[in-house]
Amino acid sequence: MLARMIRSRKKARTQEATPLLYADTQHSADQLYFGNVSVPDPFVAIGPAGRKIAVVSALEYSRVVKESDFEVVLPLETLRAEARRRFPRSDGGPAGVIRVLAARYGITCFRIPYAFPAGLAFALRKAGVRLEVAAGALFPERAHKSDSEAAEIRKANRVAAAGFRRVEQILAESVARRGRLYWCEAALTSERAREEIGKVCLERNALASGTIVAGGDQACDPHCRGSGPLRPNELIIVDIFPRLDGSGYHGDMTRTYLKGRPTAAQRKLVATVREAHRRAIDRIAPGRSADAIHRDTVRYFEEAGYPTERRDGAHCGFFHGLGHGLGLEVHEAPRLAPNAAPLKRGHVVTVEPGLYYPGLGGCRIEDVVRVGGATGCERLSRHPYRWCYA
Repeated sequence: MLARMIRSRKKARTQEATPLLYADTQHSADQLYFGNVSVPDPFVAIGPAGRKIAVVSALEYSRVVKESDFEVVLPLETLRAEARRRFPRSDGGPAGVIRVLAARYGITCFRIPYAFPAGLAFALRKAGVRLEVAAGALFPERAHKSDSEAAEIRKANRVAAAGFRRVEQILAESVARRGRLYWCEAALTSERAREEIGKVCLERNALASGTIVAGGDQACDPHCRGSGPLRPNELIIVDIFPRLDGSGYHGDMTRTYLKGRPTAAQRKLVATVREAHRRAIDRIAPGRSADAIHRDTVRYFEEAGYPTERRDGAHCGFFHGLGHGLGLEVHEAPRLAPNAAPLKRGHVVTVEPGLYYPGLGGCRIEDVVRVGGATGCERLSRHPYRWCYA
Protein backbone atom coordinates (compact mmCIF):
# COMPACT_ATOMS: atom_id res chain seq x y z
CA MET A 1 0.00 0.00 0.00
CA LEU A 2 2.73 2.44 1.02
CA ALA A 3 4.75 1.59 -2.11
CA ARG A 4 1.70 2.33 -4.30
CA MET A 5 1.18 5.67 -2.56
CA ILE A 6 4.80 6.64 -3.11
CA ARG A 7 4.60 5.67 -6.80
CA SER A 8 1.34 7.60 -7.13
CA ARG A 9 2.89 10.72 -5.61
CA LYS A 10 5.94 10.45 -7.84
CA LYS A 11 3.68 10.09 -10.87
CA ALA A 12 1.65 13.12 -9.85
CA ARG A 13 4.78 15.23 -9.36
CA THR A 14 6.09 14.17 -12.78
CA GLN A 15 2.79 15.04 -14.47
CA GLU A 16 2.65 18.51 -12.97
CA ALA A 17 6.28 19.37 -13.64
CA THR A 18 6.83 21.88 -16.45
CA PRO A 19 9.79 21.40 -18.82
CA LEU A 20 12.48 24.02 -18.25
CA LEU A 21 15.53 24.69 -20.40
CA TYR A 22 18.35 27.19 -20.14
CA ALA A 23 20.76 26.62 -23.00
CA ASP A 24 21.78 27.72 -26.47
CA THR A 25 20.78 25.66 -29.49
CA GLN A 26 24.34 24.92 -30.57
CA HIS A 27 25.01 22.84 -27.46
CA SER A 28 21.50 21.67 -26.58
CA ALA A 29 19.61 19.52 -29.05
CA ASP A 30 16.62 19.68 -26.69
CA GLN A 31 16.52 23.46 -26.96
CA LEU A 32 16.75 23.33 -30.76
CA TYR A 33 14.07 20.63 -30.91
CA PHE A 34 11.74 22.51 -28.58
CA GLY A 35 11.75 25.85 -30.38
CA ASN A 36 12.93 24.89 -33.87
CA VAL A 37 15.07 28.01 -34.12
CA SER A 38 18.81 28.63 -33.81
CA VAL A 39 19.87 30.94 -30.96
CA PRO A 40 23.61 31.16 -30.18
CA ASP A 41 23.31 32.36 -26.55
CA PRO A 42 21.62 30.56 -23.64
CA PHE A 43 17.98 31.49 -23.10
CA VAL A 44 15.08 30.35 -20.93
CA ALA A 45 12.33 28.21 -22.42
CA ILE A 46 9.42 26.55 -20.62
CA GLY A 47 6.48 24.33 -21.58
CA PRO A 48 3.54 24.89 -19.21
CA ALA A 49 0.41 22.89 -20.10
CA GLY A 50 1.87 21.89 -23.44
CA ARG A 51 2.61 25.47 -24.54
CA LYS A 52 5.99 26.70 -25.72
CA ILE A 53 7.29 29.91 -24.17
CA ALA A 54 10.70 31.54 -24.63
CA VAL A 55 12.44 34.51 -23.07
CA VAL A 56 14.98 36.15 -25.36
CA SER A 57 16.90 39.42 -25.58
CA ALA A 58 16.12 42.31 -27.90
CA LEU A 59 18.92 41.03 -30.14
CA GLU A 60 16.93 37.87 -30.90
CA TYR A 61 13.33 38.89 -30.20
CA SER A 62 11.98 39.75 -33.66
CA ARG A 63 13.69 36.82 -35.36
CA VAL A 64 12.49 34.28 -32.80
CA VAL A 65 8.92 35.62 -33.09
CA LYS A 66 9.03 35.14 -36.87
CA GLU A 67 11.00 31.92 -37.21
CA SER A 68 10.39 29.73 -34.15
CA ASP A 69 7.72 27.32 -32.95
CA PHE A 70 7.33 29.25 -29.69
CA GLU A 71 3.74 30.34 -29.10
CA VAL A 72 4.79 33.09 -26.70
CA VAL A 73 8.06 35.05 -26.90
CA LEU A 74 8.78 37.36 -23.98
CA PRO A 75 11.38 40.15 -23.88
CA LEU A 76 14.24 39.33 -21.53
CA GLU A 77 14.76 42.97 -20.53
CA THR A 78 11.18 43.29 -19.24
CA LEU A 79 11.35 40.10 -17.19
CA ARG A 80 14.74 41.08 -15.75
CA ALA A 81 13.27 44.36 -14.51
CA GLU A 82 10.28 42.53 -13.03
CA ALA A 83 12.59 40.06 -11.27
CA ARG A 84 14.48 42.93 -9.63
CA ARG A 85 11.21 44.50 -8.45
CA ARG A 86 9.61 41.32 -7.14
CA PHE A 87 12.71 39.74 -5.62
CA PRO A 88 14.93 42.38 -3.97
CA ARG A 89 17.97 40.08 -3.87
CA SER A 90 17.65 39.12 -7.53
CA ASP A 91 20.21 40.49 -9.96
CA GLY A 92 17.83 39.94 -12.86
CA GLY A 93 19.74 36.85 -13.97
CA PRO A 94 18.16 33.64 -15.26
CA ALA A 95 17.15 32.43 -11.78
CA GLY A 96 15.12 35.59 -11.19
CA VAL A 97 13.55 35.39 -14.64
CA ILE A 98 12.51 31.77 -14.04
CA ARG A 99 10.96 32.72 -10.70
CA VAL A 100 8.92 35.40 -12.48
CA LEU A 101 7.72 32.83 -15.01
CA ALA A 102 6.80 30.39 -12.25
CA ALA A 103 4.69 33.05 -10.54
CA ARG A 104 3.12 34.31 -13.77
CA TYR A 105 2.06 30.86 -15.04
CA GLY A 106 1.36 29.22 -11.68
CA ILE A 107 4.13 26.67 -12.06
CA THR A 108 4.80 24.65 -8.91
CA CYS A 109 7.60 22.42 -10.23
CA PHE A 110 9.98 22.37 -13.18
CA ARG A 111 11.36 19.29 -14.90
CA ILE A 112 14.94 19.83 -16.08
CA PRO A 113 17.32 17.76 -18.24
CA TYR A 114 20.26 15.94 -16.70
CA ALA A 115 22.66 18.44 -18.31
CA PHE A 116 20.92 21.51 -16.84
CA PRO A 117 23.47 24.07 -15.53
CA ALA A 118 24.31 23.05 -11.96
CA GLY A 119 24.90 26.60 -10.72
CA LEU A 120 21.50 27.73 -11.93
CA ALA A 121 19.82 24.67 -10.42
CA PHE A 122 21.39 25.41 -7.02
CA ALA A 123 20.29 29.05 -7.24
CA LEU A 124 16.71 28.07 -8.05
CA ARG A 125 16.50 25.53 -5.25
CA LYS A 126 17.96 28.03 -2.80
CA ALA A 127 15.15 30.40 -3.82
CA GLY A 128 12.57 27.67 -3.12
CA VAL A 129 11.84 26.62 -6.70
CA ARG A 130 11.03 22.91 -6.99
CA LEU A 131 13.02 21.02 -9.60
CA GLU A 132 12.83 17.45 -10.85
CA VAL A 133 15.55 15.95 -13.01
CA ALA A 134 14.01 14.10 -15.95
CA ALA A 135 14.35 10.32 -15.67
CA GLY A 136 15.92 9.83 -19.07
CA ALA A 137 15.26 12.17 -21.98
CA LEU A 138 13.47 15.47 -21.37
CA PHE A 139 11.61 14.94 -24.65
CA PRO A 140 11.37 11.15 -25.22
CA GLU A 141 9.44 11.83 -28.41
CA ARG A 142 12.70 12.93 -30.04
CA ALA A 143 13.46 9.24 -30.61
CA HIS A 144 10.52 8.97 -33.03
CA LYS A 145 11.35 10.79 -36.25
CA SER A 146 8.64 12.33 -38.41
CA ASP A 147 8.69 12.17 -42.21
CA SER A 148 10.18 15.66 -42.35
CA GLU A 149 12.91 14.76 -39.84
CA ALA A 150 13.73 11.59 -41.77
CA ALA A 151 14.00 13.69 -44.93
CA GLU A 152 16.56 15.96 -43.24
CA ILE A 153 18.62 12.97 -42.09
CA ARG A 154 18.48 11.53 -45.60
CA LYS A 155 19.64 14.90 -46.96
CA ALA A 156 22.55 14.98 -44.49
CA ASN A 157 23.55 11.49 -45.57
CA ARG A 158 23.61 12.61 -49.20
CA VAL A 159 26.18 15.16 -48.08
CA ALA A 160 28.20 12.37 -46.43
CA ALA A 161 27.98 10.33 -49.63
CA ALA A 162 29.45 13.27 -51.54
CA GLY A 163 32.34 13.20 -49.09
CA PHE A 164 32.94 9.52 -49.82
CA ARG A 165 32.92 10.20 -53.56
CA ARG A 166 35.68 12.72 -53.00
CA VAL A 167 37.70 10.21 -50.97
CA GLU A 168 37.29 7.63 -53.70
CA GLN A 169 38.43 10.11 -56.34
CA ILE A 170 41.51 10.90 -54.27
CA LEU A 171 42.34 7.23 -53.76
CA ALA A 172 41.89 6.50 -57.46
CA GLU A 173 44.31 9.33 -58.32
CA SER A 174 46.86 8.59 -55.60
CA VAL A 175 50.08 6.66 -56.15
CA ALA A 176 52.31 4.64 -53.82
CA ARG A 177 55.91 5.71 -53.24
CA ARG A 178 58.30 4.52 -50.57
CA GLY A 179 55.52 3.05 -48.45
CA ARG A 180 53.27 6.11 -48.56
CA LEU A 181 50.40 7.38 -50.67
CA TYR A 182 50.87 10.56 -52.68
CA TRP A 183 48.18 12.73 -54.22
CA CYS A 184 48.79 15.83 -56.34
CA GLU A 185 52.54 15.43 -55.77
CA ALA A 186 52.25 15.64 -51.99
CA ALA A 187 51.91 13.02 -49.26
CA LEU A 188 48.32 11.98 -48.69
CA THR A 189 47.60 12.31 -44.99
CA SER A 190 44.53 11.87 -42.82
CA GLU A 191 44.49 15.63 -42.41
CA ARG A 192 44.48 16.33 -46.17
CA ALA A 193 41.70 13.84 -46.79
CA ARG A 194 39.66 15.32 -43.94
CA GLU A 195 40.14 18.81 -45.37
CA GLU A 196 38.82 17.69 -48.75
CA ILE A 197 35.80 16.05 -47.12
CA GLY A 198 35.15 19.23 -45.15
CA LYS A 199 35.18 21.34 -48.33
CA VAL A 200 32.66 19.06 -50.04
CA CYS A 201 30.34 19.28 -47.04
CA LEU A 202 30.64 23.05 -46.75
CA GLU A 203 29.74 23.39 -50.42
CA ARG A 204 26.49 21.62 -49.51
CA ASN A 205 25.74 23.80 -46.47
CA ALA A 206 26.81 21.25 -43.90
CA LEU A 207 29.61 21.11 -41.36
CA ALA A 208 31.71 17.95 -41.10
CA SER A 209 33.16 18.22 -37.61
CA GLY A 210 35.15 15.35 -36.14
CA THR A 211 35.43 13.35 -39.40
CA ILE A 212 37.47 10.17 -39.05
CA VAL A 213 40.09 9.19 -41.63
CA ALA A 214 42.18 6.57 -39.88
CA GLY A 215 44.49 4.07 -41.51
CA GLY A 216 46.33 0.99 -40.30
CA ASP A 217 46.39 0.40 -36.56
CA GLN A 218 44.98 3.89 -35.91
CA ALA A 219 41.68 2.56 -37.24
CA CYS A 220 41.66 -0.09 -34.50
CA ASP A 221 40.72 2.68 -32.07
CA PRO A 222 37.19 3.37 -33.41
CA HIS A 223 37.07 7.07 -32.46
CA CYS A 224 40.66 7.91 -33.43
CA ARG A 225 40.34 10.67 -36.03
CA GLY A 226 43.59 9.59 -37.72
CA SER A 227 46.76 11.57 -38.31
CA GLY A 228 49.81 11.51 -40.51
CA PRO A 229 50.52 9.64 -43.75
CA LEU A 230 48.11 7.16 -45.26
CA ARG A 231 49.84 4.06 -46.56
CA PRO A 232 49.24 1.61 -49.41
CA ASN A 233 47.88 -1.84 -48.66
CA GLU A 234 46.39 -0.73 -45.33
CA LEU A 235 42.71 -0.54 -44.43
CA ILE A 236 41.44 3.02 -44.00
CA ILE A 237 38.24 3.74 -42.08
CA VAL A 238 36.38 6.91 -43.12
CA ASP A 239 33.47 8.03 -40.89
CA ILE A 240 31.57 11.18 -41.95
CA PHE A 241 28.76 12.66 -39.84
CA PRO A 242 27.89 16.11 -41.23
CA ARG A 243 25.44 18.50 -39.59
CA LEU A 244 23.10 20.45 -41.85
CA ASP A 245 23.52 24.17 -41.34
CA GLY A 246 19.82 24.95 -41.65
CA SER A 247 17.98 22.31 -39.63
CA GLY A 248 20.80 20.96 -37.44
CA TYR A 249 20.13 17.32 -38.35
CA HIS A 250 23.04 14.94 -38.85
CA GLY A 251 23.98 12.24 -41.25
CA ASP A 252 26.33 9.42 -40.24
CA MET A 253 27.97 6.95 -42.59
CA THR A 254 31.18 4.91 -42.56
CA ARG A 255 33.05 3.13 -45.31
CA THR A 256 36.35 1.26 -45.28
CA TYR A 257 38.93 1.59 -48.07
CA LEU A 258 42.28 0.25 -49.18
CA LYS A 259 44.63 1.56 -51.87
CA GLY A 260 46.81 -1.22 -53.25
CA ARG A 261 46.62 -4.98 -52.99
CA PRO A 262 44.68 -6.46 -50.09
CA THR A 263 45.76 -9.66 -48.43
CA ALA A 264 43.46 -12.64 -48.12
CA ALA A 265 43.05 -11.80 -44.41
CA GLN A 266 41.99 -8.23 -45.22
CA ARG A 267 39.51 -9.45 -47.82
CA LYS A 268 37.98 -11.87 -45.34
CA LEU A 269 37.74 -9.19 -42.65
CA VAL A 270 35.90 -6.75 -44.94
CA ALA A 271 33.61 -9.45 -46.34
CA THR A 272 32.68 -10.57 -42.82
CA VAL A 273 31.83 -7.04 -41.68
CA ARG A 274 29.82 -6.44 -44.85
CA GLU A 275 27.80 -9.60 -44.26
CA ALA A 276 27.21 -8.68 -40.59
CA HIS A 277 26.00 -5.26 -41.74
CA ARG A 278 23.56 -6.84 -44.22
CA ARG A 279 22.25 -9.36 -41.68
CA ALA A 280 21.64 -6.68 -39.03
CA ILE A 281 19.70 -4.41 -41.39
CA ASP A 282 17.57 -7.36 -42.52
CA ARG A 283 16.57 -8.02 -38.89
CA ILE A 284 15.47 -4.49 -38.03
CA ALA A 285 11.70 -4.07 -37.68
CA PRO A 286 9.19 -2.63 -35.20
CA GLY A 287 9.09 -4.66 -32.00
CA ARG A 288 12.40 -6.41 -32.61
CA SER A 289 14.84 -6.57 -29.72
CA ALA A 290 17.77 -4.20 -30.23
CA ASP A 291 19.65 -6.26 -27.65
CA ALA A 292 19.10 -9.47 -29.63
CA ILE A 293 20.17 -7.92 -32.94
CA HIS A 294 23.40 -6.74 -31.32
CA ARG A 295 24.06 -10.12 -29.72
CA ASP A 296 23.38 -11.92 -32.99
CA THR A 297 26.09 -9.79 -34.60
CA VAL A 298 28.55 -10.71 -31.84
CA ARG A 299 27.69 -14.38 -32.30
CA TYR A 300 28.10 -14.18 -36.09
CA PHE A 301 31.56 -12.64 -35.72
CA GLU A 302 32.63 -15.30 -33.22
CA GLU A 303 31.42 -18.11 -35.47
CA ALA A 304 33.32 -16.52 -38.37
CA GLY A 305 36.52 -16.68 -36.31
CA TYR A 306 36.62 -13.12 -34.99
CA PRO A 307 36.45 -13.22 -31.17
CA THR A 308 36.15 -10.10 -29.05
CA GLU A 309 38.95 -10.11 -26.49
CA ARG A 310 41.93 -8.21 -25.10
CA ARG A 311 45.34 -8.71 -26.67
CA ASP A 312 48.39 -7.08 -25.14
CA GLY A 313 46.12 -4.71 -23.22
CA ALA A 314 44.14 -3.62 -26.29
CA HIS A 315 40.51 -4.39 -27.12
CA CYS A 316 40.14 -6.47 -30.27
CA GLY A 317 37.18 -7.71 -32.29
CA PHE A 318 33.74 -6.08 -32.01
CA PHE A 319 33.72 -4.09 -28.79
CA HIS A 320 31.21 -1.30 -29.36
CA GLY A 321 27.47 -1.10 -29.85
CA LEU A 322 25.95 -2.08 -33.17
CA GLY A 323 24.32 1.33 -33.59
CA HIS A 324 22.76 4.42 -32.07
CA GLY A 325 19.99 6.90 -32.63
CA LEU A 326 20.64 9.80 -35.00
CA GLY A 327 19.01 13.19 -35.36
CA LEU A 328 19.84 16.56 -33.84
CA GLU A 329 22.69 14.75 -32.08
CA VAL A 330 25.12 12.28 -33.58
CA HIS A 331 24.53 9.90 -30.67
CA GLU A 332 21.05 9.87 -29.17
CA ALA A 333 18.32 7.40 -28.24
CA PRO A 334 17.64 4.63 -29.05
CA ARG A 335 20.56 2.17 -29.10
CA LEU A 336 21.42 -1.09 -30.82
CA ALA A 337 23.41 -2.49 -27.93
CA PRO A 338 23.29 -4.90 -24.98
CA ASN A 339 20.22 -4.40 -22.76
CA ALA A 340 18.68 -1.90 -25.18
CA ALA A 341 14.90 -1.60 -25.45
CA PRO A 342 12.90 -3.00 -28.39
CA LEU A 343 12.78 -0.94 -31.57
CA LYS A 344 9.68 1.10 -32.36
CA ARG A 345 8.25 2.44 -35.59
CA GLY A 346 9.82 5.80 -36.36
CA HIS A 347 13.12 5.13 -34.60
CA VAL A 348 16.15 6.16 -36.65
CA VAL A 349 19.33 4.21 -35.95
CA THR A 350 22.74 3.64 -37.42
CA VAL A 351 23.89 0.10 -38.17
CA GLU A 352 27.67 -0.05 -37.88
CA PRO A 353 29.33 -3.40 -37.17
CA GLY A 354 33.10 -3.31 -37.06
CA LEU A 355 36.14 -5.50 -36.44
CA TYR A 356 39.48 -4.24 -35.17
CA TYR A 357 42.73 -6.20 -34.90
CA PRO A 358 46.08 -4.37 -34.59
CA GLY A 359 48.46 -5.68 -37.19
CA LEU A 360 45.61 -6.57 -39.54
CA GLY A 361 43.63 -3.34 -39.36
CA GLY A 362 40.11 -2.20 -38.76
CA CYS A 363 36.92 -2.29 -40.81
CA ARG A 364 33.58 -0.61 -40.09
CA ILE A 365 30.59 -0.15 -42.37
CA GLU A 366 27.75 2.14 -41.33
CA ASP A 367 24.39 3.13 -42.74
CA VAL A 368 21.22 4.70 -41.33
CA VAL A 369 17.73 3.20 -41.28
CA ARG A 370 14.29 4.24 -40.07
CA VAL A 371 12.30 1.52 -38.37
CA GLY A 372 9.04 0.66 -40.16
CA GLY A 373 7.85 0.18 -43.70
CA ALA A 374 7.06 -2.89 -45.76
CA THR A 375 10.49 -4.48 -45.29
CA GLY A 376 10.92 -3.64 -41.61
CA CYS A 377 13.00 -0.53 -42.16
CA GLU A 378 13.76 2.08 -44.79
CA ARG A 379 17.23 3.19 -45.76
CA LEU A 380 18.13 6.82 -45.04
CA SER A 381 21.64 6.48 -46.49
CA ARG A 382 22.96 5.06 -49.72
CA HIS A 383 26.44 4.76 -51.13
CA PRO A 384 28.29 1.87 -52.83
CA TYR A 385 30.56 -0.43 -50.82
CA ARG A 386 33.50 -0.56 -53.21
CA TRP A 387 36.53 -0.53 -50.96
CA CYS A 388 39.62 -1.62 -52.90
CA TYR A 389 41.43 0.77 -55.26
CA ALA A 390 44.40 -0.64 -57.17
